[in-house]
Amino acid sequence: MIFSFPKKRQVAEKAASATPDRTSRWRTPLPLPLRLAACALAAVALAVAAAGVTLEIVKRDIGPLPLAAAEAESVTVLDRNNRLLRAFTTKDGRWRLPLEVSEVDPRYLAILMAYEDKRFYDHGGVDLRAILRASYLLARHGEILSGGSTLTMQVARLLDGKHERTGAGKLRQIARALQLEETLSKDEILRLYLRLAPFGGNIEGVRAASLAYFGKEPKHLSAGEAALLVALPQSPERRRPDRNNEAAHKARDRVLDRAVEEGVLSKAEAERAKGERVPRKRLEVLKLAPHLSEAEVAAHPATRVHRLTLDRNIQSAIEKLTSEQTKLLGPKLSAAVLVVDHATGEVLAHVGSADYLDRDRQGAIDMTDAIRSPGSTLKPFIYGLAFEQGIAHPETLIEDRPTRFGTYTPENFDEAFHGTVTIREALGNSLNVPAVKVLAAVGPGRLMGRFRRVGIVAQLPANTRPSLAIALGGLGMTLKDLATLYADLARGGEPVTLKWHRDAPAATPAAARRRLLTPVSAWYVTDILRDAPPPPNAKGGAIAYKTGTSYGYRDAWAVGFDGRHVVAVWVGRPDAASTPGLMGRLSAAPILFDAFARIAERPAPFRSAPAGAMKATGTSLPPPLKRFRGPADDVIAKGPFLDPPVLISFPPDRSELDIAEREAEPLIIKAEGGALPLTWMVDGAPVTSDPLRREVEWQPDGRGFAKLTVIDAKGRADRVTVRLR
Repeated sequence: MIFSFPKKRQVAEKAASATPDRTSRWRTPLPLPLRLAACALAAVALAVAAAGVTLEIVKRDIGPLPLAAAEAESVTVLDRNNRLLRAFTTKDGRWRLPLEVSEVDPRYLAILMAYEDKRFYDHGGVDLRAILRASYLLARHGEILSGGSTLTMQVARLLDGKHERTGAGKLRQIARALQLEETLSKDEILRLYLRLAPFGGNIEGVRAASLAYFGKEPKHLSAGEAALLVALPQSPERRRPDRNNEAAHKARDRVLDRAVEEGVLSKAEAERAKGERVPRKRLEVLKLAPHLSEAEVAAHPATRVHRLTLDRNIQSAIEKLTSEQTKLLGPKLSAAVLVVDHATGEVLAHVGSADYLDRDRQGAIDMTDAIRSPGSTLKPFIYGLAFEQGIAHPETLIEDRPTRFGTYTPENFDEAFHGTVTIREALGNSLNVPAVKVLAAVGPGRLMGRFRRVGIVAQLPANTRPSLAIALGGLGMTLKDLATLYADLARGGEPVTLKWHRDAPAATPAAARRRLLTPVSAWYVTDILRDAPPPPNAKGGAIAYKTGTSYGYRDAWAVGFDGRHVVAVWVGRPDAASTPGLMGRLSAAPILFDAFARIAERPAPFRSAPAGAMKATGTSLPPPLKRFRGPADDVIAKGPFLDPPVLISFPPDRSELDIAEREAEPLIIKAEGGALPLTWMVDGAPVTSDPLRREVEWQPDGRGFAKLTVIDAKGRADRVTVRLR
């Protein structure tokens, strides 16, 4: 017996002493239904006592126990500490969560036994004394003062799905109860009750009720909460706290009074419990990590309990942060965030959108898997290859001046040039021309190959080869890809595979793949990125990070790491529409820094410098490393990879242009890349232009939508659609 209670007076004596005027009611004839019920209870009790109900008769008359139906449970998704992240209703729309007896507050169990079935661990499924007592009190007082059903009988009724207040119905419950006792242990029967007991609406089981009414697991119930959960199954619809709060309140207090009488609670404990607020509404069942949860359930439909690597506290904090920050950025924008433990590759937070239910932001789309242009976020790996090849050092000088790479003439984001700078300054300030120079030296194909060796397959435009355009985001990657690359960088170049399911092995063992970078080159890159200018109102130095802005202001990125975690952030529109002013440093970086603040109290320290790392100034560097010289330092650099595809750089796709304010002034349309000469068209009609220039003047003839097209000498084309207002 799990719980023991002191000897007590008989229930009939307590009822009589508590209600001294009951005898007057005995003189009044009972209503016919109550008299019939009393007779039925007495008859059943006598029948059971006299004849007994054998399992052979039960099997012949009512068949085997319907245990299969009771096995239907809500599919649940758990975090790394087995805390609930998400639950799904059963096929018939009920919340019925898995629960073991050990996962319930012992105080609830004690109150339950005291109120429902004091001799649960002693009887064989039917408590004859309880039935006779209930019959006697019903007949004497004209109302139900004590129940005759055991917990086993209640489970039997729940399994059958029938509640017949007749002698035949009660006999069926008794038969099922005997079957249960023969087939299952007491704890197994109690487990069934804890999972099947009704609590109003579509809530079944103590765990679902505890989460719905109190927002907590049943392991941590207060006395008042435990008493309410004991009271509700007696009349789940009439006592629903969200519909009849007063009835629920009174029922709870009666349970508390009984608990005092049975010695389970002291009077002081009961009085404190009566002062607890009875909830007036149901809480929404947890729906954390909706994108990842639904993907896992869809991928493994036969699994009822999914165990993920996520941390519920971090997941909840990052979801809230993402939602708050995105609302400040403007309508239709969404965001995605990944938090990864780069020591193991385990994903600690997965936020696929700003708000899963927001249709305006297309929240149902998981943007962690969307292929987008990464902007400048790949520049660290370009420099890492240069460090690895021994052609550059963080203090190496490089020229940031107008440079032509075949037909490709990149410009910096600020449309200015900074002259002679160190590579540290070039990467820290995300200068474009130096990055393209270095990529021309190391080779775009080598960079793509290095990505493939650690499991990242970037997507290039159709029918194109790796070109210098990839330095500025001229390829497609996902947020998961970037998180993986930066996790490898944080590990000193050692590859790691992202993992979000605790039971799933890595797709490709890290040991079977080669390094992304050498430890020394990875440390050089990290040392530069930790000194990158932080976003406004943020403190730098503790996080190594890089931002990126894709072509046409479609995507804003920020990816960073400390000694323990990697955080990857994307901001933009899921439909890939342009958002003027959307930039990585202003839109994504603040989310990145706030995310680190919510993950831990302080960032984890970085790795120390590996053996072979050269800490030197520009003057103390070996002569070959003092100044960078690559292919672009020739008059005109040549090579097949120096011919990027043609792109319309202005106006961005799906942008809106106000022509009313321009009066008769023409619009300037610009292109990048491609082989000269260029041909321009508007809505299929040629535009007069200089074919040897990459810009053209266009005079719109009215408001509405227009499709702009540019075609280079090799037949490659780019198109954008703009709206004229």
